[in-house]
Amino acid sequence: MPRDKTESHRRITEAAREEFLEYGYSEASLRRIATKAGIQVGGLYKHFANKEEMFASLVEPAIEGFYALYHEIEGVYFDELESIGDDYEWEGEDETVRGMKYIYEHLDEFKLLVFSSQGTKYADFIHEVARLEEEVTLRYTKVLKKKGYPVKDVDPLEFHLLTTTYVEAVFQAVVHGLERDEALHYASTLQIFYKPAWKELLGI
Repeated sequence: MPRDKTESHRRITEAAREEFLEYGYSEASLRRIATKAGIQVGGLYKHFANKEEMFASLVEPAIEGFYALYHEIEGVYFDELESIGDDYEWEGEDETVRGMKYIYEHLDEFKLLVFSSQGTKYADFIHEVARLEEEVTLRYTKVLKKKGYPVKDVDPLEFHLLTTTYVEAVFQAVVHGLERDEALHYASTLQIFYKPAWKELLGI
């Protein structure tokens, strides 16, 4: 009977996670991963085509879930635009806290993205999140303008820099090794800090 690959796949995955977290992608060794998993190096290729595919298997599910949450929150904002009145004032939600909760539910994966992704296509993950945040916010303000709200024009470069700064600030919780409760408190503080600034900047 063919051997069940489930257990060996689990061992490889856990060994790869430990290896990437300790050494980063570029310095990670397939030989060490195989040794930790208790198999020959050649056995790795029965599960993964190469080292990048192995890394991707660890981070892709967390990334997909992160973007799914982002688009869920985005959908709420745009749905509300359908019924806003003359007294509209942007209040914001607890999206920073929700995002932080998700990050800490998948903390090893986000540590891999923050600390260990150099040399992979995920190295610019944080900047990709910032780019998405910038694009969605500009699209949101464009809709408000069409509805007659006096949204302020913002210098594109300044807006890009400020958005990037905000997203990078969120991931500083991971960079600085905050515990979950500390990170959630920090996320609440970020909302308190940034909300008035965004409202003043955009006039909403």
